[in-house]
Amino acid sequence: MSDEQDAFDAVVRAVHDRVTPDAEERARLESVAAELTARAEAAVEDIGVDADIVRVGSTARGTWLAGDRDIDLFVRFPDDLSRERLEAYGLQVGSHVLPEGHEEYAEHPYVKGEYDGFDVDCVPCYDVDSAAEIQSAVDRTPFHNAYLAERLDDALAGEVRVAKAFLKAVGAYGSNLRTKGFSGYLVELLILEFGGFRELVESAADWNPPVRFDPEDHGTREYGDDLVVVDPTDPERNVAAACSATNVARLQHYSRALLAGPRESLFEPHDPAPLDAAGVREAVRERATEPVAVRFETPDVVEDQLYPQLDKSLAGLRDELARRGFDPLRSARFATDEHAVLLVECGVAERPHVQRHDGPPVGVRAHAEGFYGKYDDDPDVYGPYIEDGRYVVEREREFRTPVAFCESDALFGVALGPHVESSLERGYDVLAGETLGALAPEFGDELARYFAPVP
Repeated sequence: MSDEQDAFDAVVRAVHDRVTPDAEERARLESVAAELTARAEAAVEDIGVDADIVRVGSTARGTWLAGDRDIDLFVRFPDDLSRERLEAYGLQVGSHVLPEGHEEYAEHPYVKGEYDGFDVDCVPCYDVDSAAEIQSAVDRTPFHNAYLAERLDDALAGEVRVAKAFLKAVGAYGSNLRTKGFSGYLVELLILEFGGFRELVESAADWNPPVRFDPEDHGTREYGDDLVVVDPTDPERNVAAACSATNVARLQHYSRALLAGPRESLFEPHDPAPLDAAGVREAVRERATEPVAVRFETPDVVEDQLYPQLDKSLAGLRDELARRGFDPLRSARFATDEHAVLLVECGVAERPHVQRHDGPPVGVRAHAEGFYGKYDDDPDVYGPYIEDGRYVVEREREFRTPVAFCESDALFGVALGPHVESSLERGYDVLAGETLGALAPEFGDELARYFAPVP
């Protein structure tokens, strides 16, 4: 074995020991999970419906990281039960399991809360014969659990935990639409595919997306994603569909870094210190750009609805500022419970008072005469004049600065998410240049990462 392999294995062993729950933590989790399961079973019995309780997720499969305290209970109801009754019974069971919990909504409502120090989800689903017969997206989750339970032994579970720790440290773990990273299920399938963490990173270092893995050889259906892992329980689904091209590339970058120089620091998040207002102002001065931020109240929707709308709105704003000649350099979106921000850093702070507008070739008589007639007596334009065989005018530019555009009603003409648009209609602030420092108290961490970007 080479020195490089020795160093890699030593790092992995150290990380494995650090992220593996000890016997006390495992016993504590099992005790609480058993208590919660008993509460759910009692609630089902009180309702008088034929249903069972299934534990799912990483804590059910032994692949959770030390310190994580999540328990997921699925209540499986008969597949001929109406959706209305499924939701009602599911909330009834959830409320019994978590008396102080609260209702959240994915494809249908479920109860989320805390119990004895653990974060608990109690989710109703249908008891279907196969994942191909699901009636709601959550129905396939018990099939994921069963598939992995048959194939993951203790050694592979340890490899999964190391892989999760690595992806978490580099910012690529989590399938929510805020992160767009690797889900726990996806990590588990990849470890099964390659047989271990080292084999995964060695493969990822050489990927040339798109790459595809089909654990059960389901077929040849095409997907338009950089990473495709066909769900072994449902051939119509790509488990990696939520994983962005950025996070696939992030895995590749840090896999190469780990192979080139194995070190535990790559398994530890390294976020820069939050910026204060003075730090933000200094960063803006150094870059000599024109960052403009639209700040508004965060829409009252769940994260997986919020972030796609923020992404759509940010793309619409960035594209319109580009079309108007402000040369966007980079953009980002941030959100807390209170406020959301669309930030576009422009390379051009101010455009000239006039802009050129090319008309049709003079030889295209009907269009040319129409263009000339429209502008011939307009005192607010320069021209028309002829250049290279076509009419040209120079007319007043509608918005000379990014701020002027963002402060105008024209902002509502860009492609906005519906809840974002509603929030903007209630009011918003525009901050630009060094006034961006006003965002620091709420978004100091995000601005620190923005002004010190890493792969």
